[in-house]
Amino acid sequence: MIRRELWFGLSFMALIVIGAVAVLANAPTITNGHLGLLMLSLVVVAIMLGFPTAFTLMGMGMLFTWLAYDRDWHRTLDLMVQSAFKTMANDVLIAVPLFVFMGYLVERANLIESLFKSLHLALARLPGALAVATLVTCTIFATATGIVGAVVTLMGLLALPAMLRAGYSVPLAAGSITAGGCLGILIPPSVLLIVYGATAGVSVVQLYAGAFFPGLMLASLYVLYVIIVAWLKPQWAPPLSQAERVVPLPPLSQRLADSPAAHAVVGLLKGRRNAGVPFSHVLKQLGIVAMPGVIFLLLAAFSYKAVTTVEAQARYEIEEIGAVRSGTPESGGLQEPPVEGGLQEPPQEGGLQEPPSDDTQPSAPATASSQAALSEPPGAPAVPPAPAAGTAEPSAAAATEAATQRPAPTWWWVTFAVFGAIVTLFYLFLSFARLEIFKMLLASFFPLVLLILSVLGSIVLGLATPTEAAAMGALGGMLLAAAYRRLNLAVLKDSVFLTAKTSAMVCWLFVGSAIFSAAFALLGGQALVEEWVLGMNLTKVEFLILSQVIIFLLGWPLEWTEIIVIFMPIFIPLLDNFGVDPLFFGLLVALNLQTAFLSPPVAMAAFYLKGVSPPHVTLNQIFLGMLPFMGIQVLAIVLLYMWPQIGLWLPQLLYK
Repeated sequence: MIRRELWFGLSFMALIVIGAVAVLANAPTITNGHLGLLMLSLVVVAIMLGFPTAFTLMGMGMLFTWLAYDRDWHRTLDLMVQSAFKTMANDVLIAVPLFVFMGYLVERANLIESLFKSLHLALARLPGALAVATLVTCTIFATATGIVGAVVTLMGLLALPAMLRAGYSVPLAAGSITAGGCLGILIPPSVLLIVYGATAGVSVVQLYAGAFFPGLMLASLYVLYVIIVAWLKPQWAPPLSQAERVVPLPPLSQRLADSPAAHAVVGLLKGRRNAGVPFSHVLKQLGIVAMPGVIFLLLAAFSYKAVTTVEAQARYEIEEIGAVRSGTPESGGLQEPPVEGGLQEPPQEGGLQEPPSDDTQPSAPATASSQAALSEPPGAPAVPPAPAAGTAEPSAAAATEAATQRPAPTWWWVTFAVFGAIVTLFYLFLSFARLEIFKMLLASFFPLVLLILSVLGSIVLGLATPTEAAAMGALGGMLLAAAYRRLNLAVLKDSVFLTAKTSAMVCWLFVGSAIFSAAFALLGGQALVEEWVLGMNLTKVEFLILSQVIIFLLGWPLEWTEIIVIFMPIFIPLLDNFGVDPLFFGLLVALNLQTAFLSPPVAMAAFYLKGVSPPHVTLNQIFLGMLPFMGIQVLAIVLLYMWPQIGLWLPQLLYK
């Protein structure tokens, strides 16, 4: 049956191509640019019919290149080989299999169950606690894996039954899972950003830095929406019962506490008076309690030193400015360093005299004449006496030393105050029950956060390239799986196979995209599109709206990979004409392309969730739950356009 459908599809496509070529061959007014537009239309039709995207791009590209080269197969094959080699030589793409491998290993470490349980206990007092915990878990797990299907499927197995048992509305539960699972498309380390950077020629490092705050903004808007809905409609998201909030204490902690609500610090400090509680246990618990405060103080100290210390280049400029200010008014520039032995001889006669040697004493008239020569002209500003030869100027040295320090910026003080308040509240309300939740978070939440921050921090701070950071992330994923005793031959084999499958798809897409783009440019399709767009006399705002609407509509029939590799090479050359930064455009596109997984009726996230949901959960309910989150995505795009510094502030701060 499959073979019959495949032959039918191939025959249908062959008839379309032959008919189109025959029509164009008999139409003398058709130019090569129209051939390029026809090729673009046929590619979209073929993909919608279910043909493999990469091979469709390669096949169409070769066929229309052959037509553009007047049926010369040698030049056509040369173009194919050169395009494939150019893709293979792109070292940025090495990060793709490494990040994917890290994601599959983290997925199989089975951290998501303990992470979800600890988060929903920690957030139990919030309205819609289960949905909020689902979104936070999806955000963290999507950041660590970047694999949409895996996150939606796992959360569908874990969070959806828990929310349905708690009486949650099916659309709200389904929308939270699908929207949260798709955040891996935007939040670094995202494969989409690597593909866009390689396609558009934009630095992946700057894309990662730029996408950090928009991703957090979108996740925060999701959480805010869920809290507001649960507060206004409590029947859609009932609060957790008292029995579900109970955290059982270990036996030794139970002896220390009169009740789970007793203050943990006070109970631990009095723990030595309780018989049967080893001092080692009390010391261990106090070490865990002190950990947030110690980490906060260390981060505050190191970050304060980093933001108040002037870099080497800035210090050199300060010293250069100080040297200019200490020079004479006539020179107006830098002075030559003093030479041992005294002042240099001026070029004209009658100026400064040579200093006398040690064995001869100058006569009184000579001394008087020297003083007269050294005296300032009338009206000149007073200049302090020069220091003796061989000694440094203490005032200049002190000024230079002081100039290497600068006051901390306002954003650092705000961040310090916010995190300081969080740590203070942590200690004020730390009960034994909350201490147990904190220990659960230490075992599930913080290892993932540490892995993510180490990978992203090394990239954003310039300590490693994306490829190097991806390699360290893959190693970190293996160590994390080994630490949780999940690393075995079966897990490793499965992860390697899925990584090879995903990487091969991405690399073949790039090869097909390179051939397609070369054929499209060769036929003049790009020039025709530019002429058409520029002829509309659009403003910058109108161009951005038009491009984002086109990408939004393309998200219905196509996936993000196809949109990036096919249509971004068409949009990118137009950006210079409208003064649009490719980095900013990439952030808008990344936000918009999440609709490829949330746009009915071809929303892949909905089908992932439907495959693991109970039978009574219908596809229409899932689609209904996704619509409000699609509206939030549109709001996020508007906010990013109105305040571009949401995405551009961090790259500008780090990469001036």
